[in-house]
Amino acid sequence: MKKISPISSMFQSIKYLLTGRIHFLHTSVGKKMVLDNEEWVVFRQIVVEPDKNRPEIPQAVFRPRFHVKGMKVKQNILFSNFSIPFFIGLPGFRSKTWMYNEETGDFSGYYEWDTVEDAENYKNSFAASFMTNRSEPESVSFTVQKRVAANPFF
Repeated sequence: MKKISPISSMFQSIKYLLTGRIHFLHTSVGKKMVLDNEEWVVFRQIVVEPDKNRPEIPQAVFRPRFHVKGMKVKQNILFSNFSIPFFIGLPGFRSKTWMYNEETGDFSGYYEWDTVEDAENYKNSFAASFMTNRSEPESVSFTVQKRVAANPFF
């Protein structure tokens, strides 16, 4: 497992921003999607263009699910903007789609990574710990899987 730093991720994110490789997409924002037999509302999407040394198609998906403690859905949607520079620069990050469940108030994400190892590293990173620490106890779950189908959001 690689040790990953929030500071190095932030500097890589700045590099992506300055070179025009970060894109906020709006194609699915506001749409309701069914994943794992539950309905989720997409509220944000981001993609980092890969460089030539990375696989053309991301090979892994990371799916968290959690219920934020002490914040309403709209508050967390705003708050979640602040964490963006600290994970999009992590090794292997390709895209993230943010979602919430209107029924439960739970949040989820659909992250794409270059490799399963990159997704596992994220699962054990400072970013996942931060997510866990600000969530209701026992509400957090993480799934890492090899990508077997096209991204359902693009």
